[in-house]
Amino acid sequence: MEDLQFVLASASSARRKLLTTAGISVYTCPSNFDEDQVQITEPARLVNTLAQSKAQLVASQFKRALVLGCDSVLVFNGQIYGKPDSPADAIARLHAMRGSMGDLYTGHALIDTVQQKSLVRCRVTQVYFANVSDRQIADYVATGEPLGCAGAFAIDGKGSCFIEKIDGCHTNVLGLSMPLLRELIHELGYDITDFWSAS
Repeated sequence: MEDLQFVLASASSARRKLLTTAGISVYTCPSNFDEDQVQITEPARLVNTLAQSKAQLVASQFKRALVLGCDSVLVFNGQIYGKPDSPADAIARLHAMRGSMGDLYTGHALIDTVQQKSLVRCRVTQVYFANVSDRQIADYVATGEPLGCAGAFAIDGKGSCFIEKIDGCHTNVLGLSMPLLRELIHELGYDITDFWSAS
């Protein structure tokens, strides 16, 4: 697999860290796709469409690569939440979600530019939020961390203190289900170990 690149169509440091920690040598190429042009109200179809759009934009730049696009949203009380629009929006969301549970949807699109094949899948993880105080919410939002995250929390950062438990794939909450990625790579005829770096 030395001549087949693994490309991440995202600027997400969390996704890149997941891949590199798993031993995958990854090239990052953000798609800069305008997500506002996609207006879909069904969460699984939304994240799959966004993931596929991002991957397709980047895949055209590579002749021999597996290109991965991802997108995540949190669904709470039937409403889809991407990244908060403002600190006030983040505070309102966290107030509403504390002591409750939301569903984190992540769409995954993997394109093989050699075989001209693409696979698109969604994985859902239930996230249970702790019953945190008003001050803790205000202090957390003041750090700026939740403003860049779907659902207004980062489980791999300061927000980890506010997640009581999860039910399902834990890396999915970070924006990339590694077990699902292994399945997708296998479905394309490869093995995830083919992409482990030699170090």
